[in-house]
Amino acid sequence: QVQLVESGGGLVQAGGSLMLSCAASGGTFSSYALAWFRQAPGKEREFVATISLTGRYTDYTEFVKGRFTISRDNAKNTMYLHMNSLKPEDTAVYYCAARITSNRSVIFTSTPAANYWGQGTQVTVSS
Repeated sequence: QVQLVESGGGLVQAGGSLMLSCAASGGTFSSYALAWFRQAPGKEREFVATISLTGRYTDYTEFVKGRFTISRDNAKNTMYLHMNSLKPEDTAVYYCAARITSNRSVIFTSTPAANYWGQGTQVTVSS
């Protein structure tokens, strides 16, 4: 059973930066396409960014393109989300997700596509 644990959330002023981490255990990390999702109060969980098995393929929601960067280190079983130029509308609980695949080009952007989820980490951006 795969376990995903997010960390790095916190309170930051608008325009600031944070780096989220997602550490995996209990599985073969290099066999998972990965993604970040977020959920603001009263809203549905939404896609933020995704990355393929080797990191060659990535995709972002238009709302974070140019500000957020997703990456992974398969040797450390960890995925990252570097968040710059943060805005109050980025405030949410951020979740990492994993999808089992053997296809190196696979990425995913929908919640039903995930096989595993972390517990989430809160990001709050003050204006």
